[in-house]
Amino acid sequence: MLIRYLLFPVLMLFISCQNSEMISHEDPVKIILDTDMGSDADDAGALALLHSYADQGEAEILGMIYSSGKVPYGAAISEAINIYYGRPEIPVGADHEGEFGDPVDKMSAGKLARDTTAFRNTIIHNRDAAEQTELNRRLLAESEDNSVTYVTIGHTRGLYKLLTSEPDEISPLSGMELVQQKVKRWIALGALGAYNEGNHFVIDWNFWFNDTQPYTKYLVDNFPVDAVFIDAGHEILTGKSLRDTPRGNILRTAYRDWLWWYNEYTFEDQRPSWDLVAVHYAVHGLGEWLEYAPQGWLEYDIEEGSRWNIGESDRRHKYVIEKDGIRKEFADYLNERIGRTPKKYDPALWK
Repeated sequence: MLIRYLLFPVLMLFISCQNSEMISHEDPVKIILDTDMGSDADDAGALALLHSYADQGEAEILGMIYSSGKVPYGAAISEAINIYYGRPEIPVGADHEGEFGDPVDKMSAGKLARDTTAFRNTIIHNRDAAEQTELNRRLLAESEDNSVTYVTIGHTRGLYKLLTSEPDEISPLSGMELVQQKVKRWIALGALGAYNEGNHFVIDWNFWFNDTQPYTKYLVDNFPVDAVFIDAGHEILTGKSLRDTPRGNILRTAYRDWLWWYNEYTFEDQRPSWDLVAVHYAVHGLGEWLEYAPQGWLEYDIEEGSRWNIGESDRRHKYVIEKDGIRKEFADYLNERIGRTPKKYDPALWK
């Protein structure tokens, strides 16, 4: 009888962990964040959220990849956010070719990147940062096996370039071999709407537009470890908490400028939080606000987009959706997180 009473709470804790996919934070989640910062402001919010988790010892930011080139200032925005959060040492890589990505600067990234007096960044143009594939390979080569969570909150070309890279002086392994050895899972904000009642194909921004289709197709079909696709955040609105944050916060300015560009919106109108939700899942798993779609796999067609097929598959895919009735609660949580003063904030730096 005593053994039964002792085992019962242990069993219930195990069941709870399985249902909520709780993630232990004895060791921080090691993350490479791959972004198309500049096309949208929620990339900046996602990086701020990641820093908030790093402040709590829940995440370690190994590096940043800005994999767009037509607006060549996302690396500067990334570095400026890192500086604001007291982590200027985080390496930033970027596309050096300048021929890929969204060509529209939707949050005045060029203007912000050049304001080095206000934001202390040393990177201005993408070419001032490390080349993206070189940095990706170095970050993985220096990591422990099966330890890295690779998060894409923009398009898929940067990760494609890594996966198809050849052995070099950094590592004798190919990109595919490096990813298979070092990456624990790929988490992608993409394939939005692919789980639907009619099981029809859908087209979304990250996985289809700006000529990203062949790169997405290759990754979906060939990624060698677990892949998780996030479809959540459209009506989880954030941004109003940034209005009164301390000086030096380029995130606040990026949201302000993007909102005004979009529809002459203000902070009170806020912005959908797709990218923030992807980062939250990367660090905390499903938690209390997210759940998995039924078991299946993502099918990708270059012409038609994505759809989630239900059933058994040898592909290691998962698809994350929102629970019902959680949007305000989740938004309040995310707003509080990105509105916090950084743990390493130095007021003297921003006088």
